[in-house]
Amino acid sequence: MNLQTKLNAAQNSFESWRKTSFSEKQILLTKLAAILDDHSETLGTIITKEMNKPIAQSIAEIQKCALMCRYYAAAENVLQPEKVKTEFRISEIHYIPKGVILGVMPWNFPFWQVLRFAVPAILAGNTVVLKHASICFGSGNRIEQLFLEAGFPKGVFQNLEIGHAEVQKILENPIVRGVSLTGSEKAGAEVAATAGKNIKKSLLELGGSDAFIVLDDADFRNAAESGTKARLQNCGQACNAGKRFIIQKSVEQEFLPIFIEEYKKYVPGNPLDKETLIAGMARPDLADDLEKQYQMALKAGAEIILPLERISPNEFIPGLIKVKEGNPILEEEVFGPLGMVMLAKDDHEALKLANDVKFGLSNSVWTTDEKRQQYFIENLESGTVSINKSSSSDPRLPFGGAKSSGYGVELSLLALKEFVTVKTIVGN
Repeated sequence: MNLQTKLNAAQNSFESWRKTSFSEKQILLTKLAAILDDHSETLGTIITKEMNKPIAQSIAEIQKCALMCRYYAAAENVLQPEKVKTEFRISEIHYIPKGVILGVMPWNFPFWQVLRFAVPAILAGNTVVLKHASICFGSGNRIEQLFLEAGFPKGVFQNLEIGHAEVQKILENPIVRGVSLTGSEKAGAEVAATAGKNIKKSLLELGGSDAFIVLDDADFRNAAESGTKARLQNCGQACNAGKRFIIQKSVEQEFLPIFIEEYKKYVPGNPLDKETLIAGMARPDLADDLEKQYQMALKAGAEIILPLERISPNEFIPGLIKVKEGNPILEEEVFGPLGMVMLAKDDHEALKLANDVKFGLSNSVWTTDEKRQQYFIENLESGTVSINKSSSSDPRLPFGGAKSSGYGVELSLLALKEFVTVKTIVGN
């Protein structure tokens, strides 16, 4: 089936899908959730074989997808027409699905990123075509099969095995009415430019360089364990991973040894072993990029706390470096098992360091003092602020970024309104 035929199928399916009741769609989502849970190990194995994620984390990714599907299967229908009290006989707000929506999704969470975008878009009455990362075509095809197995009509979700060069052509096609991209800042800017030129809605979830702030009254052991997992889960290949560990200078000598102790527990192993905490990066070229960033940081004055040691084309012993303001690595997203430590003399300097980057996705703050917590809640420039926990997405809560980390909302009931046209009805 050629590309235009698939787009036509998505449009034809939309014409009937948009008229399917919200509750009927939810019944199918419940079936999709059950299939995901029943086949979590098999589906997790697809992820691990494609991009090297440790199998326990891959299975957890599938289970989180099922959890998210169940959330939307039981969600309130916030898309029902709303009556507004005015002097007119009819005053209503209607939410109309836009049509065929393109998803451009990355390899690091091959099922979660796709379903996180697709499920609310489809529940809202849209149909979806997916351009997945080239190393994850197996995941994309399997997701399409899962929708069909759950009973969704043919054409509601389709995977397109295409390259980046074809994204612009698809987005320019008049059938496609919007795009959601999770990826790099560069890819997001290109897609948003094409969408804007063609007057189409875009949603961008881009990179991050999230701060993990540890203050002097934090639970150091908990912060160290959580921070290590935040940095090294999925081999550090997550947009909302903790990347810059901003530690209050007065507790450096107390906290850092605990952090190093936890960090050393992550030794690369067989990704198909359920006990493995960290495996290789998704591709050798990505490992090359990380190594270049590491060397650049060292040349600019970064100090080695734990060396980043490459032990195979795509595997590293995780590294940890101490950096200061002005190091060029702070202007980039570090996507791999390399953490950066920065020191701050007080809360104000910690806030300044946290905000002094172009990204603003999801910061984490560790303090037991509620006044200090509130200070960071009000002043951190990011889409999410996590208090005494590492950053993670939750189906019940909106997820999105600020600044160069993108715009728009995924997850929660708010996501149901991302790809709809708001229509006002008024009259006597």
